[in-house]
Amino acid sequence: MPLRTLETWPHGAIMLDAEHTRFALWAPDAFFVSVELEDGQSLPLLPQADGWFVINARCAAGTRYRYNIDGELEVPDPASRAQAGDIHLHSVVVDPLAYQWQHSTWLGRPWNEAVIYELHVGALGGFSDVEKHLARLVELGVTAIELMPLAQFPGDRNWGYDGVLPYAPQSSYGTPEQLKHLIDTAHGHGLAVILDVVYNHFGPDGNYLHRYAKGFFREDKHTPWGAAIDFRRREVRDFFIENALMWLLEYRFDGLRLDAVHAIESPDFLQELAQRVRQQTDPARHVWLTVENEHNQASLLQEGFDAQWNDDGHNALHVLLTGETDAYYADYADHPTEQLARCLSQGFVFQGHVTRHGTTRGEPSGHLPPSAFVLFLQNHDQIGNRAFGERLHQLTHRDALKAATALLLLSPMIPLMFMGDEFAAEEPFLFFTSHHGELAKLVREGRRNEFAAFSAFTDPHKREQIPDPNARQTFEASRPKLAATRQSAMQGLYHQLLRIRHQHIIPHLPGTYALGAEVLAEGAVTARWQLGNGSQLRIDLNLSDTPVVHSPQADASLLFEHPPQSAGLLEQGTLAPYCALVSLTAAAPMLPPDGERQ
Repeated sequence: MPLRTLETWPHGAIMLDAEHTRFALWAPDAFFVSVELEDGQSLPLLPQADGWFVINARCAAGTRYRYNIDGELEVPDPASRAQAGDIHLHSVVVDPLAYQWQHSTWLGRPWNEAVIYELHVGALGGFSDVEKHLARLVELGVTAIELMPLAQFPGDRNWGYDGVLPYAPQSSYGTPEQLKHLIDTAHGHGLAVILDVVYNHFGPDGNYLHRYAKGFFREDKHTPWGAAIDFRRREVRDFFIENALMWLLEYRFDGLRLDAVHAIESPDFLQELAQRVRQQTDPARHVWLTVENEHNQASLLQEGFDAQWNDDGHNALHVLLTGETDAYYADYADHPTEQLARCLSQGFVFQGHVTRHGTTRGEPSGHLPPSAFVLFLQNHDQIGNRAFGERLHQLTHRDALKAATALLLLSPMIPLMFMGDEFAAEEPFLFFTSHHGELAKLVREGRRNEFAAFSAFTDPHKREQIPDPNARQTFEASRPKLAATRQSAMQGLYHQLLRIRHQHIIPHLPGTYALGAEVLAEGAVTARWQLGNGSQLRIDLNLSDTPVVHSPQADASLLFEHPPQSAGLLEQGTLAPYCALVSLTAAAPMLPPDGERQ
């Protein structure tokens, strides 16, 4: 007799009480499933409707187990809450209530307060070592840390986008309790914590779903990572939505960043995910949902999602700062200044415009607030997808970078920085994995062939110089030196700019809208926004090495200038090279109604 009559079961091993666990596996292509406990017990799961296999068993937290499929194949739980080591080892039953929260009343921070610091947990040494940086980041002015994906992946070194067990925090980083302690500690510092999640594909090693649950995939649709995930299936949707809710409810993450949602073939899945998150989290909490979306779907940002990573803004700025126009930068090669102005005034650059491939991309976005866009000069992709992982300060003029940093941290868009930006870290951030055998060879060759479209690597022999992602030294070279005692001029600049942001911009960001942006000359723009309190923010930016004729606004107060004394030149009608001027005009006083005037 079936144990349950509802349409689906919660995926995985769910503790019912201190001594009992329910194991549920969706395996519509299996005839027989058992759970094999590490102590030698073999417990047959009972077949249910719609391909489910379920059993309630006497089983305490910490028990190690695997599923046996048709007596032929032992596999980890695809919804494993923890692994006893690598993906091919046993899954572990986890008690979600075991951790005692110290900051249980934390409700998060409003989105307008977001100043995001993206980091890679493994590169910083694991969950416990990340905690050592929290106080320093708060002092800098950061309000949120964003963790690159944590889903269990093969080996102990990976960016995280090769994860195959989405519910299990990577075991080489620490235990689920240590991850909760990191989040709890961050909350004690007033820091929100965001998690990057990957719902568009599984990694290439350790995914056994094709053997017993082919319905997870649709062979008629393919992505760069293989067959698309079939979000038309209720069981598949619930697998990922339950995962999102686990991170937000059990681990108390403050938000999720959904990777590459343009590779998700069912947009209504994203709408359902956002809806269920909003319904099932405490309405008093501030829960942030952001996306990476090559399609620039502005409509998605009105359907439960707070913001999108704005690659358009980064790409236009990168071309202006470096002059690089290879590969995807070719879309920004001809008119980067105009594109930057469009970004500052309307959000997306591509809003239905034609790309280099002759196709249209994007939707109109000018109606969205500036806070619907996450702006950055660097992130894991934009550094790590370079052949040698160079950071931006190694590619452009120092003063130009400082001017662009002022735009990043003082515009009304939400700023994101990558670990090490604040020190102008010399260490690269390379692409690294820890695959073995034939897969390692394929990843190494694939990585090098990715750069065939770049002029510097058309020669195959030059591509051979690109670091091997699987070599341990590639990972070790990517670990930035971020000691709390380290000082740098860039750090001082970040601290100064973020102090200004907290004082003059963040309190008035709700209700902000763009007033327009103007191209002054090649590499130079001026942009204005009206803040929520009625004051007007203006940024004059010149990323070129040539002075630009321009006039100041007479009644504005100067918030920031780089280089120093450059405001004096502006008073003479000249915007200096590599210059950023940020000014604020007070709101006009409200006039009383006619009948009340004296």
